[in-house]
Amino acid sequence: MSIFRYVAPALGIAIALATNGAYARLPVHHLDNGTIRASVTEAIGGRLLSFGLVGKPNFLLVKETAGDPHAPVDATTNNIGYLGHEVWIGPQSQWWQHQSVNPARAAAKAPWPPDPYLSLARYTITSHSDRQIELDSPASPVNGIALRKRYSLVEGQPNTLELQADATNRRATEVAWDLWFNTRVRPDTMVYVPVAAKEDVRIEPAAALPYKLQDGVLSLDLPQRGQAARKGKLFAQPSAGWMAGFHGGQAFIVQFAHQPRAAIHPEQGQVELYLDADPATPDQGLLEMEVHAPYLRLAPNESMAASERWTILPYDGPATREGHIAFLRKQAARLGLDG
Repeated sequence: MSIFRYVAPALGIAIALATNGAYARLPVHHLDNGTIRASVTEAIGGRLLSFGLVGKPNFLLVKETAGDPHAPVDATTNNIGYLGHEVWIGPQSQWWQHQSVNPARAAAKAPWPPDPYLSLARYTITSHSDRQIELDSPASPVNGIALRKRYSLVEGQPNTLELQADATNRRATEVAWDLWFNTRVRPDTMVYVPVAAKEDVRIEPAAALPYKLQDGVLSLDLPQRGQAARKGKLFAQPSAGWMAGFHGGQAFIVQFAHQPRAAIHPEQGQVELYLDADPATPDQGLLEMEVHAPYLRLAPNESMAASERWTILPYDGPATREGHIAFLRKQAARLGLDG
């Protein structure tokens, strides 16, 4: 998320499906192996709406009733904060620079909203089973990309979900983009990223987000009751391909292909954390756990792919940095966590 964008307050943390008026029920498809449960819709950008242990709360922050899922989508459509998990194309500064369908946004070098054809349009389900769902976006006239998203339960790993995104250039000319995974969780989620040194971190705006970096692990300092609100973004070059979040008795571990700094567009970080948190209004705000894939040039009809592997485990230890890191180290060998 950009620090320049407006985020509407979250109206609660559970999925709420409205059943009348403009907010008609979204089509929802479930992947459930008895240990974890995920929910996906082909509406509103083929979005992942929920993920968690069976019997536990949704780990994702979702606002399914933020807008009208049946509203038409075109190049003038603004963002609707449904949240959950979605896939963007980066870098953000170029979102509206390579198109002619909205000249005003091109002239303004608009950093917002994200491409509505990829984030809000209805996708087409191309395959669906009890273990996997695959969806295709329309080809976007904004950036030339068509996305294919695939969500899969992992055989032999009952706590794990695989997320794959394929981006294909549907223009007659070359394009250059990256794939950008954006996962929204509650603002009081405690998040950890392996980072080698402070030189691998930058904050926008400067000093907006205090953090701790010790023993090779970075964590945000979340604001406590009586402290001022915090809003900003942390960009990190991780030392390994994972990050983790803890909330509500669940440990959420995201794994991805670790990339050298040179592979990531210089305006971005391979891992980005956007925090909007105010202790005075704990039910509002959000935390975004974001991952960028390499910035690549694509010839016409050429594709690129990126993936994340999500594992969620029960956690009944102390809600402290020390307790969380001890848990992650205990799980490191089994999950293949480096750093």
